[in-house]
Amino acid sequence: MLVYTLPLIGALIGWLTNYIAIKMLFHPKNKVKIFFLSVQGVFPKRQKALARKLGQIVSEELVSAQDVTAHLKEKATSEAVLSHIALKLEEGISKRLPGAFPILAMLKSSDMADKIKNMLLDQMGGLNEELIDKLSGELEEELDVQRIVEEKVSAFSSDKLEEILFSIMRRELKFIELVGAVLGFFIGVAQILLLSFPY
Repeated sequence: MLVYTLPLIGALIGWLTNYIAIKMLFHPKNKVKIFFLSVQGVFPKRQKALARKLGQIVSEELVSAQDVTAHLKEKATSEAVLSHIALKLEEGISKRLPGAFPILAMLKSSDMADKIKNMLLDQMGGLNEELIDKLSGELEEELDVQRIVEEKVSAFSSDKLEEILFSIMRRELKFIELVGAVLGFFIGVAQILLLSFPY
């Protein structure tokens, strides 16, 4: 009768070994000496290498400084931004300029205000592009996406790293546990079949 429990025992052993293997990805968080052997979880032990590789992947495949500056240039020269600049210039000409230069209040007309605004907008358009190019160049030189990601990931506590990785791979890790149980069960069934055949 005991032989028929082999599939259940196999399933339990298969699940347990995979469960322990998954736990050992994250634990022990700090290096532990067992006799002559040093044991530490795979991810805590390789956190710096993981951070370096992740930083490299993010900067090369996902987001680069060039991507950020290209987006910045696109936004800075968009119609919405230029319209906002035009509105602010119009407000300044109609409200602040006469206060700063009272003599202009006597000469001011809507036609003259439009001319001043258009002249300033032309000047601002070129200046805006020049400023964005300068800022973009500085940003590309100083924004090191790889270093930022690497430093952030390296600075995570072991608990935080486990929480992040487990939240990403929870379903896959549970599936690995289940596969262990299923394989163990079928190994138990195979043992019953082997024991059932007469020699």
